[in-house]
Amino acid sequence: MSSKPDATRPRAADTKKVHIADTQMTRQNWYKHVNWLNVTFIIGVPISGCIQALFVPLQLKTAIWAVIYYFFTGLGITAGYHRLWAHCSYSATLPMRIWLALVGGGAVEGSIRWWARDHRAHHRYTDTDKDPYSVRKGLLYSHLGWMVMKQNPKRIGRTDITDLNEDPVVVWQHRNYIKVVITMGLIVPMLVAGLGWGDWYGGFVYAGILRIFFVQQATFCVNSLAHWLGDQPFDDRNSPRDHIITALVTLGEGYHNFHHEFPSDYRNAIEWHQYDPTKWTIWTCKQLGLAYDLKQFRSNEIEKGRVQQLQKKIDQKRAKLDWGTPLDQLPVMEWDDYVEQAKNGRGLISIAGVVHDVTDFIKDHPGGKAMIKSGLGKDATAMFNGGVYYHSNGAHNLLSTMRVGVIRGGGEVEIWKRAQKENSEYVRDETGQRIIRAGQQVTKMPEPIPTADAA
Repeated sequence: MSSKPDATRPRAADTKKVHIADTQMTRQNWYKHVNWLNVTFIIGVPISGCIQALFVPLQLKTAIWAVIYYFFTGLGITAGYHRLWAHCSYSATLPMRIWLALVGGGAVEGSIRWWARDHRAHHRYTDTDKDPYSVRKGLLYSHLGWMVMKQNPKRIGRTDITDLNEDPVVVWQHRNYIKVVITMGLIVPMLVAGLGWGDWYGGFVYAGILRIFFVQQATFCVNSLAHWLGDQPFDDRNSPRDHIITALVTLGEGYHNFHHEFPSDYRNAIEWHQYDPTKWTIWTCKQLGLAYDLKQFRSNEIEKGRVQQLQKKIDQKRAKLDWGTPLDQLPVMEWDDYVEQAKNGRGLISIAGVVHDVTDFIKDHPGGKAMIKSGLGKDATAMFNGGVYYHSNGAHNLLSTMRVGVIRGGGEVEIWKRAQKENSEYVRDETGQRIIRAGQQVTKMPEPIPTADAA
């Protein structure tokens, strides 16, 4: 006989419990989808600070201290959490790591271990379902929604954080995170203002609560605004972008397209005039002996990425332009047929073996009707390439849009000889189309070719 089931053991169905984030949100269960702890810290506390600010006057010294401490805690995130621990773009001495762990905790954005783990997943799985704050799910979601709504941790992409687990500073901060938050987020700013100039309440509200709110919102902009506003000078396959406004808001993290291409570079801004106080801080710390092994990608590799993206944009623009019918798609004309059609009133002109119909252009020819008519029904190669006038690159490009055929057994020999010789040397864009650079149109000859007709 079978034994009775143990009532203390969970049923098989319980072991496969569906996470709330994987269920549909309804009017009955919406509150279960909300991460109320994060809502309290990210939305509730700032609202309470705004209410208290209505009754607490802001002193100038407190305002200055709040701004200073804003930069301290902001750099704790950008120089510490982000560039030091998430990307290992430089190394820091123990005193500097302790300082960054403390002021970073004062920004109240989670522990180093939690923050860096999610950020590495963001880089590895950018814009995918495994990206914890993918902008593809909406600008508001990437800015705030991913924290105030519950996420299934099993859906977030896996990353290696072995180095973080072996860092005693990271481990200590993670284990004592709540204490660090209360001390560095609220008590320290209040103590400085209180002991310094007697503004205890102002220090708590302005340098504490409201400063935390502004630091958090600035950091959140890296996840949202930096993936939505600006240019993509290095790669446009994913959403990261570069923009000065985002850089100003995020202490230099706004050159995000560069950062996603070269994440281990300690810089976000590579030009001297670009705003990146985080980079300047790290460099200064190096001069003071607090930071070392600052990583930089070689300028050659950076410029290659920039040129490749520029070429891609050029290819996209080129594809929208009319470059004329490709030579291999043009019908072949006998020389006598070409001459006969020209005599019968059709405005045909042969240059480098390619026949062009210039009927509608004769009246607009800058050199006058007589000049262009003198080449109709003839081999005008030399005339067009300097025998009469050395036409501009613009003229060659315009002429390419008037192609109607190629001559058999006549001038086309020259163009086909060149095509065979140069075919393996043609540069083509990503769609396989030949890139026609200035001075490379088929009608552009290296030097004038004298012919009896042109003479």
